[in-house]
Amino acid sequence: MAERLPTAPPRGMRDVLPDEVELRDAATQEIVRVYRSHGFRRIETPALESLRLLLGSEGGENEKLIFKVMKRGDDLEAALVRGGELADLGLRFDLTVPLARYYAENHGRLPDPLKAIQIGPVWRAERPQKGRYRQFTQCDIDVLGVAGIVSEVELMLATCEALARLGLTGLAVRVNDRQVLALIARHCGFADDRQPGFFIAFDKLDKVGAEGVLGELREAGHDPAAVARFETLLPVLQKREMSLDALRTAVPAPGDGAAAFDRLAAILGLVAPELPEGARAHFDPTLVRGMGYYTGTIFEIVSPAFPSSIAGGGRYDRMIGRLLGRDVPACGFSIGFERLIAILGERGRPGAAAEPRAVAAPRRIALLVDDESALARALQAACALRAQGDLVSLELRRKNTRKQLDDLHAHGFSDQAVLETGTSAAVVKPLRRAG
Repeated sequence: MAERLPTAPPRGMRDVLPDEVELRDAATQEIVRVYRSHGFRRIETPALESLRLLLGSEGGENEKLIFKVMKRGDDLEAALVRGGELADLGLRFDLTVPLARYYAENHGRLPDPLKAIQIGPVWRAERPQKGRYRQFTQCDIDVLGVAGIVSEVELMLATCEALARLGLTGLAVRVNDRQVLALIARHCGFADDRQPGFFIAFDKLDKVGAEGVLGELREAGHDPAAVARFETLLPVLQKREMSLDALRTAVPAPGDGAAAFDRLAAILGLVAPELPEGARAHFDPTLVRGMGYYTGTIFEIVSPAFPSSIAGGGRYDRMIGRLLGRDVPACGFSIGFERLIAILGERGRPGAAAEPRAVAAPRRIALLVDDESALARALQAACALRAQGDLVSLELRRKNTRKQLDDLHAHGFSDQAVLETGTSAAVVKPLRRAG
């Protein structure tokens, strides 16, 4: 009798049974419905990417966890004979790096800005443990091509709405900025070239506590005076609900630093009134997020009912420029899909509460905003239109409005919304090609 072949899945991967597949499908459907209502559209990228791309992505520790794929056929034979690299491809370890490549390759055929939804598997060759797998699903939304705070605001509101519609309550959005963190590092005396190591240690505060972070900084050989000054500042940073003004007082913020504080204040002022009932947003100077490609605002969603964050993201303005040759502003938010499914599995299948009023065919509306000073009214108008079942994308009006309208028409927008002067109401009219 032939030896029986193993039937268990590879270590760190798992089979998903029908009940959980149905739960995952229901959650995905609800998330996509909400994201589409905010003007996002689904895209797909390959599971395999160039190993050179993955290794040069500033992906931090994740670059050490790549599943490498060996060359094939004659290329492999040549590498074996000549002693060259045996692998040329790798399985993607997140969806952000593939998105950057996707945009660099296809930007001429994509809307500007691109508001993308990606939901798909990623792979990391890390040590498997409870709740942590080598293959898992990520659920991302990203805005590419917008430098203003409208990106952060839309990402936070859309993600909170999606999670709330799945039944999660008590949501809190923690917000910080990498430039604020750099101010803290410089104020304490950490040299610029030592700041990445400082951020990596600081990012572990929730896991190892203050003493653990300080011990790691000392063991890494950081300037003792800088570590001592950080030790003095840390209790101030850890104060519950520390205000932006309080940190401005504790840490001088010249030039770009002052602008970062102003940007955070504007984001929080716009997000807080529009969050789902029971949700809130606040500044948290201890939020770090360890990915090396973040350049500005960073954020996470947490709930007191769960031990770790449910979603996280930030601004990564330099990544695409390294591939395209010109800078493209970018910002994204990722739901921890496996963690979300575990939560929903304990609570039961997500319901269909708070469905928007059904319409025969939802309109795809571009709500053009003249400048960021009008964002508060625009958010109210967009919320009202979405409640009617419309799909609404906030767009900053460009100088060349004629070309902007042409581009919107070419990429499927059927209508344009214009804010009434002095109110939050929006008048919707058919969007026509200019000329």
